Amino acid sequence: MSSASPAPSFSGVVPPVATPLLPDGTIDHASLTRLVERLIDEGVSGLFALGSTGETAYFTDDQRVELLRTIVAANAGRVPVIAGAIELTAPRIIETARRLVEAGAQAIVTTAPLYTLNSAAEVADHFRTIAAAIDAPLWAYDVPVRVHTKLGVDLLVQLGTEGVIQGVKDSSGDDVSFRRLVAANEAAGRPLQLLTGHEVVVDAMALVGAAGVVPGLANVEAAGYVRLWNAAQQGDWTAARAEQERINRLFDIVFQPRGLSGDATGVGAFKAAMHARGIIDHATMADTVQALDADAVAGIRAILDELGLLPVAV
Repeated sequence: MSSASPAPSFSGVVPPVATPLLPDGTIDHASLTRLVERLIDEGVSGLFALGSTGETAYFTDDQRVELLRTIVAANAGRVPVIAGAIELTAPRIIETARRLVEAGAQAIVTTAPLYTLNSAAEVADHFRTIAAAIDAPLWAYDVPVRVHTKLGVDLLVQLGTEGVIQGVKDSSGDDVSFRRLVAANEAAGRPLQLLTGHEVVVDAMALVGAAGVVPGLANVEAAGYVRLWNAAQQGDWTAARAEQERINRLFDIVFQPRGLSGDATGVGAFKAAMHARGIIDHATMADTVQALDADAVAGIRAILDELGLLPVAV
C-alpha cells in the first residue's frame, strides 16, 4: 500500500450493505441509494460494501463495481467505505480490489484463499501479496463457515504488526478466539482494529474490547445498534444489554424460513423485513437463491409489528 493512501478508521456500527434487486434480478439502484441514505441517517459510522449480506459472490466483477459506485455516490463522503474483494486467490483478488479502489473504496477486505489448500505460512503470504499490490488499506475477513480456513490469532497479530493488514472483520462465531485476539492485539500495542460480525452478542464484544460491529440486521434497523454501541461506549451496560435483547428479538426473523439454504434464510429474512418496512421496493434474491414462502414472510412481519417497526418511519 502506498504511504500516501488514506487509512480510514472503521469503528462503531459498520453495516454490510444489502443488495436490493429488481424482479428481473438486476440491481435496484433507487432502493440501494435509499438504503444507504437511511443507514447514514440512523447514525452508522461506516459502510461495508460487497460482503456476504450483499450477496457479492453471486455477482460479476462489473456488477460489483456498479454496486460500489452507487453506494459511494449515495454516501457522498459522509462515512468511510470498505469493500469486499472476495475471490479465489491473490491474483484475482488484486485485480478485483484495484477496480474497487478506483470506484471509490477507501479500504479492501478479503478472506483467506478459496478452493486452494494452503498452509498458514501460505495464507500469510496471500495477505502480504495483496497488500503490496493495492493502494488502499487491507483488512482480513475471518469467516471459516464460507472459506473453511480459520485465521489464527498469531497470524493476524503478526500481519498487523507488519502493517500488512489494518484490521479484522471477525465472522467466525468463535467468541473465545475473538477474545484471545483482542488480548493479543492489546499486548502487541493495538496494531489492528477489530470488528465483530457476531451481531447478537455485540454488548459482550464491546465489553471485551471490540472496536465495532458489522451487523447484517442493521439493514433492517440500524438505529438500535447505534443506541447499543453508544450505551456501551458510555459504560451504560444495563442500557446496552436491554437494547441487545430487543435486537435479538428482531433477529428472530432469520428463524422464520424453513428448509432453505443459509444464504436464502439469512439474507432472505433481512430482505423480506426491509421490503415490509418500505426500505427497499422488492425482496428479490440473487439468481439461483430461493425466495421465502408466504408463511415465512408472515412470521417476519409479525415480529416487526410486535416491535413497532411497521410501517417504516418516514
